[in-house]
Amino acid sequence: MPTTDAPFEAPADDGLWQAGWYRFAKALRSPNFGPRPATAPTDLVVLHSISLPPGVYGGDAVQQLFTNRLDWDAHPYFASIRGLAVSSHFYVRRNGELWQFVSCDDRAWHAGVSSWRGRGNCNDDSIGIELEGLEGQLFEEPQYETLASLCAALAQHYPIAFIAGHEHIAPGRKQDPGAGFDWRLLREQLGWNPQMFPAQVVQR
Repeated sequence: MPTTDAPFEAPADDGLWQAGWYRFAKALRSPNFGPRPATAPTDLVVLHSISLPPGVYGGDAVQQLFTNRLDWDAHPYFASIRGLAVSSHFYVRRNGELWQFVSCDDRAWHAGVSSWRGRGNCNDDSIGIELEGLEGQLFEEPQYETLASLCAALAQHYPIAFIAGHEHIAPGRKQDPGAGFDWRLLREQLGWNPQMFPAQVVQR
């Protein structure tokens, strides 16, 4: 779906949203963001998985990474990502706790080199949601509950037309959230049109 030439206007604030910040998320502002292109509609949700170090849950390493405060010497794995400047709009802990780092009206740095439905640079028009987990492993029930509620709230406030995993917008480069993510459950919880999902997950 190509972008139009009409400027995109951020939606008006309501009871759930204020300047792109979600009422039910814990706000921790990241410096890693920028403006969206003027004509980019915020119509794509991209799902990721993350844990630091990989497979280790709990702690605040992810929050530190997204706010450029991670101690690169605190764990041997961190040396491999030293200096990385990234962010996501949201982060869902294993217990369902929700954090927000970037206003949804702004462009977070979560997708990298990517393309979906004929459009590249998915950071421009997407909202990134990180799930605490490891690609290929299972996620927790509270995470699905929080994710479904968040996606429903996003769709009420933004023109969400698509949802995909990082693995779908950057195939061959990324594998998250991976085979352990239950797309069928999320589809059932949201009740969205199957055309909004990647064809690969609709067929499961």
